[in-house]
Amino acid sequence: MNVQKPEEDLVMTRTPAENSSSPKGHNEALVIGASSLGTMFEWYDFFLYGALATYIAQHFFSAVNDTTAFILALAAFASGFIVRPFGALLFGRIGDVVGRKNTFLVTMALMGVSTFIVGLLPGYDRLGVAAPIILVGLRLVQGLAIGGEYGGAAIYVAEHAPAEKRGLQTSFIQTTALVGLILSLLIIMGARAAMPAEQFADWGWRIPFLLSAILLAISMWIRLKLNESPVFQKMKEESATSAAPWREAFGDWSNLKLILIALAVIAGQAVSFYSGTFYVLFFLDRILKVDGFTANLVVMWALVIGGPFYVFFGWLSDKIGRKRILMAGLLIAALTINPVFHGLSAAANPALAEAQKSNPVIVAANPDDCSLQFDPVGKKRFDKTACDIAKSYLTRTGVSYSNAPLGEGAQVRIGAAIIEAPDPAGMDAAAKAEALNDFTARVEASLRAAGYPAEVDPARMNVPLMIALTAFFVAVQTMSYGPLAAMLVELFPARIRYTSMSFPYHIGNGWFGGFLPTTAFAIVAATGNFYAGLWYAIANMVFGLVIGILFLPETRGRLVSHDR
Repeated sequence: MNVQKPEEDLVMTRTPAENSSSPKGHNEALVIGASSLGTMFEWYDFFLYGALATYIAQHFFSAVNDTTAFILALAAFASGFIVRPFGALLFGRIGDVVGRKNTFLVTMALMGVSTFIVGLLPGYDRLGVAAPIILVGLRLVQGLAIGGEYGGAAIYVAEHAPAEKRGLQTSFIQTTALVGLILSLLIIMGARAAMPAEQFADWGWRIPFLLSAILLAISMWIRLKLNESPVFQKMKEESATSAAPWREAFGDWSNLKLILIALAVIAGQAVSFYSGTFYVLFFLDRILKVDGFTANLVVMWALVIGGPFYVFFGWLSDKIGRKRILMAGLLIAALTINPVFHGLSAAANPALAEAQKSNPVIVAANPDDCSLQFDPVGKKRFDKTACDIAKSYLTRTGVSYSNAPLGEGAQVRIGAAIIEAPDPAGMDAAAKAEALNDFTARVEASLRAAGYPAEVDPARMNVPLMIALTAFFVAVQTMSYGPLAAMLVELFPARIRYTSMSFPYHIGNGWFGGFLPTTAFAIVAATGNFYAGLWYAIANMVFGLVIGILFLPETRGRLVSHDR
């Protein structure tokens, strides 16, 4: 009978059994490469959806206004993240009972087929409301599959890896995530360059989704060559697998406590990752009005430059420990995210940044007359009060503003200029339309006079600085992500490892990270402040940092076999 050892006794060197199961030569590369393909595929798909959210909004949510359509597209994007923890529970149990290899073969197939179908799905103009419903359904299938994918890949690599290389070898899983992101960007940019913009917006955006079938075929072929994890094989031979992984994982406080600690740290890591990738892209495209090709180019080069640090910090965690690198990554990310995004504004749209500094826009109104500028269902009209008229116009035009109290009515203050917003009460339709047109014309003229540009000036755009800032933040977030897989595998016992590590990982990355773009843009729309959405990320990073410092144990050197 195996007796659970105290935590302090778990930090030790490998047993001979672990030594004998470590892969040699080309098998080591096959294990890492084949396992990492799923992560590459996962991020290829998710970045495709995120990068093409504007076109998806146009084709599947065209029944509502542009701002709401984009938020709904992001919400559909996030719907796949909602079910990821449920996929972790479902496939985690299967992985702990049936085995690692077959589980992530199934998840890979489900994920790939769903991605391919998105490329074929007709839009709202042909299927009506069925189109967005089917789209969300496909996202849910993808989310369930991904819930079982990462845990299986990380465990499979870690249970093969020598203890002194576990951080290094599992870090390649994160690196191939960036390969998937870069591949998606290259295909998107290639499709954009191969056809007129109108054609790409009409149907060309579907090409990257359809090409996923090639990746699926290659990935499945390679994964079929793998054998089962040696740790799981040994557990099977000794009848040591768990018959009830859920009960063992969540019914035992000592294990549940580790799950909750891991969740807090992972939530901080997740928002750090999404801030440096997806949110940067959305921020450049939707807020700073940078053209899609340039925004994609910036993020792609940033990933190329910053991506290798996954391997570096994974390797370093084998030398000095996982915890201190994870905590340093969260701390630096929390301290630098605001300066990085302000720097991006100055580099991408300097005229806008200068105008915001010299002539800030203020909406002065009675707070009781102002609605929350967020409409998730596209049914609300922001034209019932003067405050709503002022704020909705600025929100639509992408102008950042702050708020000030005012007794009656509403004013838009742009530097020294003050424009009174019309009060629609008592106006008939014709008078209201005329008043709105006059108001928007005066605000637009004042914005131009104050230096606010109608569009980005490519001649003033500092692309190298944009790449450098984004690459810096990508490199920072690799500190919290590079050693993560090794830490999670070492944190939990082998018999319930798939369930225990997958669940907090996918709540953290699926819910806290996956909802970052939607939540951040909703906060921006509600407050009018370009940078207000960043506080969601900062709050999660700081919380994860505090919990990690206080409660996360160091795991480097722990056994990953079931003998521990």
